Amino acid sequence: MGKRIISQRRGRGTNTYKVSKRAFRFKLKYPKMLSGEGTVTKLFDSAAHSAPLAKVSLDSGSFYMPAFKNMIERQKISFDKKIESGNIIKLREIPVKTHIYNIESKPGDGGVFIKSAGSSAVVSKVVGEHVFILMPSKKEKKFHPNCRATIGIIAGAGRLDKPIVKAGKQHHIKKSKSKLWPRTSAVKMNAIDHPFGSGRGKNPKSKVAKRNAPPGKKVGLLRPKRTGKKK
Repeated sequence: MGKRIISQRRGRGTNTYKVSKRAFRFKLKYPKMLSGEGTVTKLFDSAAHSAPLAKVSLDSGSFYMPAFKNMIERQKISFDKKIESGNIIKLREIPVKTHIYNIESKPGDGGVFIKSAGSSAVVSKVVGEHVFILMPSKKEKKFHPNCRATIGIIAGAGRLDKPIVKAGKQHHIKKSKSKLWPRTSAVKMNAIDHPFGSGRGKNPKSKVAKRNAPPGKKVGLLRPKRTGKKK
């Protein structure tokens, strides 16, 4: 007898696959306006994040950010042109070869790129109106000069150096982040349990699902820009 495929079970919204809202209550975003300086009032761990987080207090409120290496409580963070770890500055004011993290995708969006433990990007070059950043993937990405970023390297480096060893530890890590684990490959299932099941020759059927497809239909390629073998 067949059963619902995993995407259908998750889409139904039962407790088994429900996301822990409490773990994701900290939003790592810069305020719209930053001036003067802030104070690190608290360093703490979050189940949803690999890096330790810092609460930074301002005159107008507070916000959360990934902690940088060697950060301490009661430390002052500046929002001017001073190049020191933890300071939040616009990319146009950061020298080349400086390590940065929590980079905005566009000016004012609060920070999108580089938030995981031990990671950082490097200011590569400035060409005309754009700043080029060397990402951890070793690829360069172009940014607007008014995008903000934090100087330094995120704390928690070496997180992946120690092996997990036991499946139970991986289970609790994934559960805290509401990740589905272990994941069974679709081609390893029976044909009755998944559209890619049985996998004769281990080749999933070419299937393009609609963008608004319901859970269970949303498998395969989700509205790709192109299909077929690259020439």
